[in-house]
Amino acid sequence: MRAGVSVFTDGTNGMKHLRTLEDLSVDDVHAVLDLAHELKTRTKAGTREPRLAGRVLSQVFEKPSLRTRASFEAAIGQLGGTPIFYPGKDAGLGGRESLADVARVLSSYSDAVVLRTFSQQLVVDFAEHASCPVVNGLSDDRHPCQALTDVLTMQEVFGRDLTGKTLVYVGDGNNVAASLAVVAGMLGFRLVLLGPSSHHLPGEFVSKVTSTYPNAVVEQTEDPAEALADADVVYTDVWASMGQEAEKAAREKVFSPFQVNADLMAKAPGTCRFMHDLPARRGLEVTDDVMDGEQSIVFQQAENRMHLAKGLLVWLIESSV
Repeated sequence: MRAGVSVFTDGTNGMKHLRTLEDLSVDDVHAVLDLAHELKTRTKAGTREPRLAGRVLSQVFEKPSLRTRASFEAAIGQLGGTPIFYPGKDAGLGGRESLADVARVLSSYSDAVVLRTFSQQLVVDFAEHASCPVVNGLSDDRHPCQALTDVLTMQEVFGRDLTGKTLVYVGDGNNVAASLAVVAGMLGFRLVLLGPSSHHLPGEFVSKVTSTYPNAVVEQTEDPAEALADADVVYTDVWASMGQEAEKAAREKVFSPFQVNADLMAKAPGTCRFMHDLPARRGLEVTDDVMDGEQSIVFQQAENRMHLAKGLLVWLIESSV
């Protein structure tokens, strides 16, 4: 996470937003997840109720995307609404006009706006001036929609109550790891970050999570045997995220001992499942036999990006009417 961006942010202008997971209460998280489960069940049964008919979802992306863009566009479409997509510079995020002006104008046309940006502060500032809900579709600091999707997927496998379950996140203490730490604290499951200590989550951030959420258990280790002994889920992500391409070779050297392969998975119980938020660099952070193996729920997880987006959009937009 980048220094200088507030770890926990305050609400702005009375509007419901998802800038970080801390914008939501524990009850809010359960409400979004329950809606996502309900809408997925109905979709699988062949029912697509137009609960957001006539609504407009605008997406503004500074970073490329497959799952985030496609999942939100499919979600609003299945709910009867209309998606509009803007590359960041086309929407004025490149400095053609002030961010406040962009936020005021675009939100006046939209019922929700999804931002996929480098800067977390941009999401915070945009929401301050928006007149509709703003969703963080990914920033360098946080990835709240991914973490909610991951929990949705875990609930499908292990049941709605995740108390006492253990998710082992292997790799970098990045935006995904940060959002997982918060949602783990909210829902009472244990998060273990396995990776080089040089890339662990900042201690200040972990202390803030554990002090805010009484049930939070967030641990960090370099020892695979210790981390994986009680794992219910092993989860990994790319070693070099967007914007870190110059560090690719150095990161491969540092993280290579933590590749998720058959030997590493053998240290976990046989009932353990494997997750990855994609895109995967097969042969780097994970091997093909794990990605495509019986323990993998990666593509169930990927599909759930759409179902989570549906639950989130319904909850945000209907709550803002």
